Amino acid sequence: MAVPSKINIVTLGVDDLGRAAAFYDTLGWRRSAASSEDIIWFVTAGSVLGLFPFEELASDATLPAAPRAGFGGITLAINVAEEADVQPALDAAVAAGGSIIKPATKAEWGGMSGYFADVDGYPWEVAWNPFFPQDEQGLLLMP
Repeated sequence: MAVPSKINIVTLGVDDLGRAAAFYDTLGWRRSAASSEDIIWFVTAGSVLGLFPFEELASDATLPAAPRAGFGGITLAINVAEEADVQPALDAAVAAGGSIIKPATKAEWGGMSGYFADVDGYPWEVAWNPFFPQDEQGLLLMP
């Protein structure tokens, strides 16, 4: 059997579950009824974002809970439908308690992109890519 090429869930290890959940609540993301006091789930277009205590997530994966500093080797991305949507999305992240890592900038590949960090420092790119059209649900229509 081959491993299916799909991503259903991204789970972030967070320092304070309530604070992290409040950040995504403030962004206007819809919390799933499957959430509990131990793990919070947010419904996204085509996948789910989970928030789980950092130490417990490391333990579940049988990995050491190493100190976090700087770039951790992964970014998350939100593609918006219009170039003019990039800056307002970054502004909303800051208003919710996040911080700007990279302001909205014209990209050499022809789009617009910027980065914010959530309250646990996870980097999120907000991008408009003219080469990645989206369907009516906001899912990418990859060539």
